[in-house]
Order: sequence, then structure tokens, then C-alpha cells
Amino acid sequence: MADIKKTNEFSLLIMYTIVGIFTVLAVYPIFWLLVNSFKTTQDYMLSSKLALPTKWFFNNYPIAWRDANFHVLTSNSVFFSVVSVLSIIMLSFMAGFAFAKLPSKITVYLHSSFVIGILITLQCIMIPLFIMMRSIGLYNTRLGVLIPYIGIGLPMAVYLATEYIKGIPDEVIESARIDGAKYMRIFSHVILPMAAPVATTVAILTITGVWNEFMLINILVSTDRLKTLPLGINMFAGSLATDYGKQFAALTIGMTPMVVFYAIFRKQITKGVSAGAVKG
Repeated sequence: MADIKKTNEFSLLIMYTIVGIFTVLAVYPIFWLLVNSFKTTQDYMLSSKLALPTKWFFNNYPIAWRDANFHVLTSNSVFFSVVSVLSIIMLSFMAGFAFAKLPSKITVYLHSSFVIGILITLQCIMIPLFIMMRSIGLYNTRLGVLIPYIGIGLPMAVYLATEYIKGIPDEVIESARIDGAKYMRIFSHVILPMAAPVATTVAILTITGVWNEFMLINILVSTDRLKTLPLGINMFAGSLATDYGKQFAALTIGMTPMVVFYAIFRKQITKGVSAGAVKG
């Protein structure tokens, strides 16, 4: 018994050591970014990159917020993220419901076409997408940004939704049909509530993807009124000079909403990801 107890204690020690190492690797870059956001560019260049500021410079934040118009950038990022999440969830679960529970000859081919979209990389469609948006007059418009965001997010969301809804017993839907419910009512009152865990997974993937997306928004808009946080952060970096203090402050501002989002909804995020993965 003593040997077993020692083995268990040693296993716990190894496990906690590994978890501690990964925690440090995850948290330290955030700490480093936060500390360096209070340095001037001169202080950052002349002192050790790992040292604390010789003099704490708090003006990086208000200057970065003002120079990059972060109130506009933040509102645009929130708008694109929220609309993309709601649209992708509704469209993907409608499609997933049809693919999983309304079988027909054509749904097999439609489902395959959606899944193929997972294999298409962003780099392959950037130039054709830019040309297409300009030719149809959607360049520099909110709709011209939302359509690609939703289209790119749909393949994975449709796949997750379809696989999850397949696990819902057919008897549940048949019972609702016997009670006289139409398919739209079954979808809104039965499928969506039961598929809430995987909907959380889809929302997490979409929010993080849209919030941090840079390449598409960079080619689809050129006006400042439609730019998002990644573009605003990028303005502090240049080929000839970089204002490191303000850039680190801008990065901290852009990162903070995602950290707060995780801190508030961490339990729902953990349950959603684990439940969605197991069910799928």
C-alpha cells in the first residue's frame, strides 16, 4: 500500500509539474506584453526586453486609443463578430438539421460540398474574392465583409452541427410531428435547445476567428470607418520604424476583450467544447 501511495504521489507531482510548465508558457507572454506596454520605445530598445520599465509610462494607452480611433475599431470588431456568430449558428444548424434528419438524394451531395469547404484555404480565395467584391460593388461595405466571414465559417459549423444532430433520437422529432409541429417549430423548440453545447463550440470558434482576423479585412476594406482592431494595431508597425510602446498597448487593448470573454464564460466554454467534442 505504501508503494502504491508513493507512486500516486509521484504521478501527481509529475502531472502538476507539467501543468505548471504549460501555465507559465501560456501566462508569461501576456505578462511580458502587459509590462512592455508601459515602456517608451527608447526604454524598450535600450533596456533588457525582460526587465521592468525604468519609468512606468502610462500614456501609451490613451495615445494609442486616440491615434488609432479604437472606439471605431472596437465597435466594428464587435459588430462583425456578433453578426457572424448569429448568422453562422442559425444557417449551420438549419443546414445540419436538414442533412441529419431530412434525408433525400440531394442532401448527400450538398453536405459533401459544405465539408469540402473545410479544405479550402484562405490564401486560395483572397485574390478571386477581392476581384469579385469589387466587380459587384461590395468593396468597402459591411456586407462585403460579412458574406466572406459567414461563408468561411459555415463549412466547419455545418459539419459540427450535422454530426451532433445525428445523435438526437429520431423519436423526439417523430413525437413532435405527431403533435402537429412543423419543421420550423421543431427546429426552434427542439433541435436548437438540445444542440446548445455544440452551438457554444461554434460560437467560440467564430468569435475568436473573426475577432483576430486580419488578411481578409485588410483586402476588403480601405476606409477607416470599417477597419477592425487587428488593422488598427498594425498601424503602429512600419518598415522603417516601430513605436513599440504604443504597439504593445494596442495589442493589450485588442487582447483584453477576449480575456474578459473567457473569464466570464469559462465554464460555459469548457462545457460547450467538451460536450460538443464528445457528442460529435
